[in-house]
Amino acid sequence: MAAAATQGRWLRGKVKAVPSGDTLVIMGMAKAEIPPEKMVTLASVIAPRLARRDGVDEPFAWESREFLRKLCIGKEVTFLTHATPPTQSGMSREFATVLLGGSTTQNVSKLVVANGWAKVKEQKSESNEDVAELLRLEEQAKEQGLGKWSKVPGAPEASIRNLPPSAIGGYSGFDALDFATSNKGRSIQAIVEQVRDGSALRVYLLPEFQFVQVFVAGIQSPSMGRRAAPENITEPEVSADRPNGESKAEPRVELTSAQKVASGQTMIEVAPDPFGREAKHFTEMRTLHRDVRILPETGDRFNNLTGSIYYDEAGEVKNLALELAKNGLAKYVEWSGKLLDDKDKKEIKSAELEAKKNRIRMWTNYVPPATNSKPIHDQNFTGKVVEVVSGDCIIVADDAVPFGSPLAERRVNLSSIRCPKMGNPRTGDGRENYAREAKEFLRQKLIGRQVNVCMEYSRKVPVGDSTNPAAMPAESRVIDFGSVFLAPQSKGEGVVPSANGGQPAGSNVAEMLVVRGLAEAVKHRDFEERSSYYDALLAAESKAIANRKGKHSAGDPPAHHIQDLTTASAKKTKDFLPFLQRSRRLSAVVDYVLSGHRFKLVIPKETCSIAFSLSGVRCPGRGEPYSEEAIALMRRRILQRDVEIEVETVDRNGTFLGSLWESRTNIGVVLLQAGLAKFQASFGADRIADSHLLAQAEESAKRQKLKIWENYVEGQEIVNGSSATETRKKEVLKVVVTEVLGGGKFYVQSVGDKMVASIQQQLASLDIGEAPVLGSFNPKKGDLVLAQFSADNSWNRAMIVNVPRGGIAQSPNDEFEVFYIDYGNQEIVPYNRLRLLPPAVHSVPGLAQLASLAFVKVPSLEEDYGQEAAEYLSELTLSSSQPFNAVIEERDTSGGKAKGQGTGTVLLVSLVDEESSSNVSAAMLKAGLARLEKRRRWDTKERKAAFDELEEYQQEAKTKRSGMWQYGDIQSDDEDSAPPTRKPAVKR
Repeated sequence: MAAAATQGRWLRGKVKAVPSGDTLVIMGMAKAEIPPEKMVTLASVIAPRLARRDGVDEPFAWESREFLRKLCIGKEVTFLTHATPPTQSGMSREFATVLLGGSTTQNVSKLVVANGWAKVKEQKSESNEDVAELLRLEEQAKEQGLGKWSKVPGAPEASIRNLPPSAIGGYSGFDALDFATSNKGRSIQAIVEQVRDGSALRVYLLPEFQFVQVFVAGIQSPSMGRRAAPENITEPEVSADRPNGESKAEPRVELTSAQKVASGQTMIEVAPDPFGREAKHFTEMRTLHRDVRILPETGDRFNNLTGSIYYDEAGEVKNLALELAKNGLAKYVEWSGKLLDDKDKKEIKSAELEAKKNRIRMWTNYVPPATNSKPIHDQNFTGKVVEVVSGDCIIVADDAVPFGSPLAERRVNLSSIRCPKMGNPRTGDGRENYAREAKEFLRQKLIGRQVNVCMEYSRKVPVGDSTNPAAMPAESRVIDFGSVFLAPQSKGEGVVPSANGGQPAGSNVAEMLVVRGLAEAVKHRDFEERSSYYDALLAAESKAIANRKGKHSAGDPPAHHIQDLTTASAKKTKDFLPFLQRSRRLSAVVDYVLSGHRFKLVIPKETCSIAFSLSGVRCPGRGEPYSEEAIALMRRRILQRDVEIEVETVDRNGTFLGSLWESRTNIGVVLLQAGLAKFQASFGADRIADSHLLAQAEESAKRQKLKIWENYVEGQEIVNGSSATETRKKEVLKVVVTEVLGGGKFYVQSVGDKMVASIQQQLASLDIGEAPVLGSFNPKKGDLVLAQFSADNSWNRAMIVNVPRGGIAQSPNDEFEVFYIDYGNQEIVPYNRLRLLPPAVHSVPGLAQLASLAFVKVPSLEEDYGQEAAEYLSELTLSSSQPFNAVIEERDTSGGKAKGQGTGTVLLVSLVDEESSSNVSAAMLKAGLARLEKRRRWDTKERKAAFDELEEYQQEAKTKRSGMWQYGDIQSDDEDSAPPTRKPAVKR
């Protein structure tokens, strides 16, 4: 906006500053980040001159400037500049006619003169109509005694400000630290006179007009480029004229750039930091020559104040520090941030984090530090606490998931805190001090109580010995973290705001632990996900340290002596029997549910832990029908609860037998009533407490045919849930075949499984986004990811099987081999078709189950007819969309845990087409592409019957010389058609 280019035409702009009663700084209306601006002087008028810092005003100079400031600051104006010859010094000033908003009736010069705050300049040349009008208005103001023409005696003298010495750049009578201390918490009115950079302002403190520099607390904006020269970065010598005649130098203190400027050190001009000008302009537009409120926090020895600055914007009060951080023009700094209250500190930190995530302005090229934590969204739920694993980990039964579902219980690790470790005797890890107290505190507070859980982030942690990196395996697991709120038992327990805007009622469990010294707040890195209530945790930790609570106390930690009889010899447990029988009933805590009727109990009074089994009550063993349901019921009902027991005897294995009550209810009765146990009177009904109640409970379950009694017929013996006269009921799954491997193996997926539909729905609703930036996402072997299937471009859960050479992708086309865990197929995909797997679908096990045809042997792909067998099996199973009934004959667990395609537990099944009832094994035998596996033909009557039924199909293939029988019998010598003979016993 050069003068030559703007003379002669009207321009529009916004008033940015008002330096005096006749001068304006007008900013252009361009959309640039920093629009052009110019300083103009009102044409034909002269206002009283203001003092510079420590000088003396002309009379009415301040009132004149205030009138013009309040009239014009921040408003749109239209102005016309006039050509003016340069002065003798060579400097030129631009004079302008300024109209408020473009209205001809709002001529600023006329308004100033009419109110008596300026006089009309003497005209050397011929006067025009505007000057004549100004002279008329001036005479009118004089007559009325307005402004500087006041007729009140002594008014001119009273209008001159008595300016105290400036506090900037040295010692004055002003003590910034004393001022901040005495005005802590008070809102001080001020007018900003200069903006040094985005976070440093020079202001007049009203009403004393103390001129002081104020640093905005909690933030630091990019510098405007001034730096202290290296040779001058020293503390000034302490001279004899210092207060109190002190001559001893103070300890050397590293100064901030702003303090070096304030101290008057030699400066050199350097280019501003990136976005330094933008930050300064942002602050100027909101505070320069405007009324602000300052909350002083502290002062330094250069008489600079540090505090919060609040300004008004369209009637709304805003915090300058927060607005700068939101707009990516300042970063949070701890040295002054710690002065703020928790609410302001949290808001500024959150604003900075959001600006970093969105890469706004100074964070444009920001690369977050490496972290293995990811946020979790929309994972809030309510439920009852089932188990306390440790002081910072609990298991919650989700109210929204049906009882018995694999996802009914959810493990929640408390966000942003760390409790002492419980240790593991098996690995030699000792228990840390206060670990038991932290766990016991949660047990007493939470077990069986309703809680509100706000899931916040997940983190991948390595599995293995963390103390020995060389021994650490490549595998890792994902742990979910959240904040847990204990639901109030009465209406008056308070409300805590949640991360997603809701208000879960109750107390923050993590904060309860920290304030008692039973946990400490995690020191997170800059960009790391953390609890939404992290500041409250830090405040609680400070309180615990100050009060010397728990692990912060100077005393010795509590000692614990609990003798574990579960690992002791049978003789030693029998020695304890008299001590457990001398009191008829003992108080105990259920430490672990071993099975539906067998538990590990801790007996505090006797300082021991024991294995305990219910007398006369037997639940199905592990692997039998309803065994898991019995365990789940006991976990919900008595795990980690206070119970009472009566010990009757101890068996030869060291397990104590007796009765157990929870809330005066016999737990044996609960199991029997639910149909999850049988009453065995052979234990001796006369010595079993409540034996008549146990018998009644079992009769009730029989009448209702509940659970293990579902096939009960009166008068028949029940064996493992079915009558002895019936054949053992086999498990049958309705499945579809999703992938065929060689050797008769294939993958199936259950039809009608709600989990299948849920996973598919969640995957379909995901916002996949752009391909990851190289280096930001480095999947390793064994990691679960999202992968795009090449056949239909759908996104599915997959496990990384192989990675490129070097282990990290160097280009978007580097190839990874993946195994689709929900379908069983495997392929190679490029890096740009992989994404991070959301935590919501990470923990659900793969939906594809490896299976194999029972009773038959199918040649592998490397053997003769192996390829033909695989193709025919695919034709039988994959070409039809009809589901199959898979009768599970056996489970082969020799493959261990699933690690990829073709490994893990194998279901040996008889696969029957639901529509045609054709048996796939029979079809393979008939085609000569499989043969009977005769080694275990005589194991059971059922197996022999199945073999006999299938043998006719194999005989037909032999007769027709189909497939592998083309050249005759190919049975190996070691597969006898007769049952194996028994080996004679070896005499010793």
